[in-house]
Amino acid sequence: MNIKKTAIILNGFIHDFASGVWLAALLVICKLHGAHLQNPAVVFLVNPLERSFFWWSVAAMVTIMATGAGRTFTYVDNWYGEDAEKMRRRMLIIKHVILLVAFSLGYLFIWGKVFH
Repeated sequence: MNIKKTAIILNGFIHDFASGVWLAALLVICKLHGAHLQNPAVVFLVNPLERSFFWWSVAAMVTIMATGAGRTFTYVDNWYGEDAEKMRRRMLIIKHVILLVAFSLGYLFIWGKVFH
């Protein structure tokens, strides 16, 4: 296998892995915030953890966007046939609009929990 193909596969893996890290970090922040609301005595432990997970999620988001941009340059045209590719492109556009909204709403939701 050549270096270019290896880099394309690695880019895709990093993109998917960072997506999982991003979502997991937001879920952990929600759980930590819930624990801190139930027991205010743990605030001094939980607040630094919330902030740490927040910045890990930001790093994951930047990685997702960078590797997603990398995927744009390695896109294989008409892999599934012309009609299927038209539908695939439309679905990709819809998916990315939904994900942009999810990123935005996720950070609006988490911001108040982390930086209160």
